[in-house]
Amino acid sequence: MTAIPSQLGRQEGGTIFGFPLKGFGLVSSLLLSFSSAILTFCVTTMVAIFVMLAMRLAGGRAVDFAVSYRDIGFPAAVVVLAIALPFFLTLWVRAKFAK
Repeated sequence: MTAIPSQLGRQEGGTIFGFPLKGFGLVSSLLLSFSSAILTFCVTTMVAIFVMLAMRLAGGRAVDFAVSYRDIGFPAAVVVLAIALPFFLTLWVRAKFAK
């Protein structure tokens, strides 16, 4: 009996956007956690800068663009890191005990 090509790469466990959630190592878990926090920081800071720029162009008062980093981007990244780090480390611990 031959395997169907769509079933050859199937992983046990769930997936997020096609990435398997099983079999992460410690370094992979830490890398995914911190990279998701950095991505969140960059995206939220960019959006905050554009919103502040639009407010300034619409006739508002002068704004301090450092607010976008300090008060918007950094707290968002910390929240994502606080969620992602336990999540990915839990996946790693489950994989260690499943062996």
